Amino acid sequence: MTLNDEELEIDLAPAGQTILVAEDEALIRMDIVETLVSAGYEVVAECADGEEAVEKALELDPDLCILDVKMPKMDGLSAAEKIMSETSAAVIMLTAFSQDELVSRAADAGAMAYLVKPFTPNDLLPQVRVVLSRQAEMLSLEDEIASLTERFETRKRVDRAKGLLMEQMGLTEPEAFRWIQKTSMNRRLSMREVADAVIEQVSGK
Repeated sequence: MTLNDEELEIDLAPAGQTILVAEDEALIRMDIVETLVSAGYEVVAECADGEEAVEKALELDPDLCILDVKMPKMDGLSAAEKIMSETSAAVIMLTAFSQDELVSRAADAGAMAYLVKPFTPNDLLPQVRVVLSRQAEMLSLEDEIASLTERFETRKRVDRAKGLLMEQMGLTEPEAFRWIQKTSMNRRLSMREVADAVIEQVSGK
């Protein structure tokens, strides 16, 4: 497959509005919930530990889970892995530390973004909007993917391919997604196959 600059204009699915918040510090959790509700989002669960977050996420299937990294019973990274492998929810991680290793682990767990505490509503809300927009893109893959496990892996591969296209071709993230989607339709390939081809050609992995 040869990379080129063709783009396809598409209408993405509307971003979801339901959010789960898991943070063991009650005051921080209340601030996050208040910020989200004031912005028009529906907070469907407020959790104080990782096990409860997983239980509620599997029960309620929110569009987005905001998880603190350090929580009782189950840490946020483990909770994110469980939630992302068994639901279609997106994940934002919260942490008091900004470390490359932690960011890498969060990405491997399936998180789409992370925020370093302390943060303001002006930090949180743009991340929420971006992640929900990306999640809407990824949900468009569902029709061609048979299982949640395959969906999770496809999501990670498409994200990786988008990043490579952004680096190599100077595309924005929506443009990179449209490139992958158009190539998928033009070549009659799945988006996973297109993503794999991009990764192999650009990075050799």
